[in-house]
Amino acid sequence: MTVPKASALIAADLRRRVVTGELAPGEQLPSETALMAEFGVSRPTLREAFRILEGESILTVVRGPRGGARVLEPDGSTAARYTGTLLQYQGTPLSDVYRARTELEVSAVGMLAAARAKGPVRALELLAGEGDGLIDDEAAFAAYSLRFHIGVVENAGCTTLAVLGRMLFDILDTHNAQFIAAHPPGFERVANEKAQAAYRKLAKLLLDRDGAAAQRHWRRHLEAVQEFMVGQSDTALVEVLS
Repeated sequence: MTVPKASALIAADLRRRVVTGELAPGEQLPSETALMAEFGVSRPTLREAFRILEGESILTVVRGPRGGARVLEPDGSTAARYTGTLLQYQGTPLSDVYRARTELEVSAVGMLAAARAKGPVRALELLAGEGDGLIDDEAAFAAYSLRFHIGVVENAGCTTLAVLGRMLFDILDTHNAQFIAAHPPGFERVANEKAQAAYRKLAKLLLDRDGAAAQRHWRRHLEAVQEFMVGQSDTALVEVLS
């Protein structure tokens, strides 16, 4: 059995304080001298623990007399980067990520339809109304579309599903930006119109409590999106994220 290094144990302790709220985002940690005394370690060991947490985007460290370690609010981007690296290493095709997104969002739609409270669906309906004036602005519509897809999974009431969704959306958003840049202005207008109609229809089906129809509709829409964005290409994820 491998005994963890002192720096890893300190990092684990500080990480626990952050995730439990004992240390809040934006809060500055005690001085290095105070933490060295608390943990009974040398400055290099403490700084190694800081480097571990900096790599996880949990802390940021400013050097100098007025510096120190400050807590960052976790945003999932680090997990997304690691996930992207793992998928690239395994030679995952881009189409695989789109398929995973489809299964995740269709599940989220089922949860939304089954929920007793109408508040989350009303929020999605309001969000769907924001896209009508953005169809001709490809970058603005892409940002709005991302917010809508995030809204689908985050309003489903399952935190784990939402976190997994954000990791996939980070990857797909990178591909979408490359797709827009690779095509002439106006290329996506028809697709944007279809997407906006799909968003409004999804909200209506959910408000009508027709969960089965909502899931069928959303699966068809996401499969059409994959066909438009990827087609029959076997593009590897490494070509998108490298």
